[in-house]
Amino acid sequence: MAPKFGTSGLRGLVTELTQALVTDYTQAFLSSCPHGGALHVGRDLRPSSPQIADWVMTAVEEMGVAVVDCGAVPTPALALSSLAAGQAALMVTGSHIPADRNGLKFYVPTGEISKADEEAIGAALGQTRQTAPAPERLTSDALTAYAERYTSGFGPGALQGLRIGVYQHSSVARDVMATVVSALGAEPVPLARSDTFIPVDTEALDPGTRGMLADWCAEHGLDAVISTDGDADRPMVADASGRVVPGDVLGALTARALEAAVICTPVSSNTMIADMPGFARIERTKIGSPYVIAAMEAVLAEDPQARVVGYEANGGFLLGFDTGALAPLMTRDCLLPILAPLAEAVARGVSLAALVDDLPPRFTAADRIAGIETDVSKAFIARMTDDAAARQAFFVATGQEAALDLTDGLRVTFDGGRVVHLRPSGNAPEFRCYAEAGSAAEAQALVTAYLKKLRAELG
Repeated sequence: MAPKFGTSGLRGLVTELTQALVTDYTQAFLSSCPHGGALHVGRDLRPSSPQIADWVMTAVEEMGVAVVDCGAVPTPALALSSLAAGQAALMVTGSHIPADRNGLKFYVPTGEISKADEEAIGAALGQTRQTAPAPERLTSDALTAYAERYTSGFGPGALQGLRIGVYQHSSVARDVMATVVSALGAEPVPLARSDTFIPVDTEALDPGTRGMLADWCAEHGLDAVISTDGDADRPMVADASGRVVPGDVLGALTARALEAAVICTPVSSNTMIADMPGFARIERTKIGSPYVIAAMEAVLAEDPQARVVGYEANGGFLLGFDTGALAPLMTRDCLLPILAPLAEAVARGVSLAALVDDLPPRFTAADRIAGIETDVSKAFIARMTDDAAARQAFFVATGQEAALDLTDGLRVTFDGGRVVHLRPSGNAPEFRCYAEAGSAAEAQALVTAYLKKLRAELG
């Protein structure tokens, strides 16, 4: 299947991301979207990324547009660099998916591209374009600015006394995570750095990884373990026992710590925020940062001073207002939802686990089946949507259907409050399952049961 836009940029097999295709998409972007006179280019640590980034920069220079080479850098750090300069950016990353795949993520001078921008890029593909003399290629230390955002924003004692494991694997943020937590007063303990790309999906950690986190906590006496996905726009945080804090819980804790009034988050995120005091408004969206950003922008159009934030179920956090210590950054970020809950725990004099356990008792779980083509997944969702009898038969073990939400995929609420949400991935040939229940064990059991049923149904 040819590379295509999903919920977060263009994705495809490395073998299909040819120089001609990369050049066409890069130049279509520059010709159809504002760029502010330059393109900031970053990349993750997968083996194919340096070559693809070089193709991108060559394509940019062919059009006479300036290149700012940011090197290997977290996606939010690249966005911070380009937004500060009022210029466009392009990140070469496949995020959490395996190394045989990669992708391009585009930013206009005001932030991530919209779905309308995607359509404009698609319409500009294949056009003949004039070449122009290229300005001298520049470089930017985007990583240092990104680290300083959080070391100055939280202050030197924010994590004082904590011993924090940093699961480095092949995350492009593996060094900056250790740098920042150290500057905030914690002791970083680097763990499992890898020269081979490891596709860590922070939203669907396998049992082996979860066991490894628990073992590290016991072996090293850790207060927490932190990590990210490959391009560092999704956080991973585990407490002192190695228990992973779901991304939508990190998002809720971070929103509360920042004293946000409005939350924009996809329909798949934990519903406990409705029972948390302090949030005046909650906007539910389709899954994907473009939809979250669109909802945040609509809120800000109504009230430019609104204390609005956004986050996804994977924990990627978007800040829409100036907190006084942190300027807005409306792209998925990993560091803010890692640091804010830990800093709040220190400020309150409690453990991270105690902070989480004090929240309303609603629990989510998520996982996916890899290797299921999107067309197959969509056909199954369409059948379940259109045929109430088939849907009732498929979900018979969970009870009577109380509500059906078709905002993004198929989300069924059952009598008693349990939820099962099925959805094709927008970025890869994967079928995702989300669940919500009154206990973590029950939510995980629902995901396990329905992934087993999906495998049987879809082969």
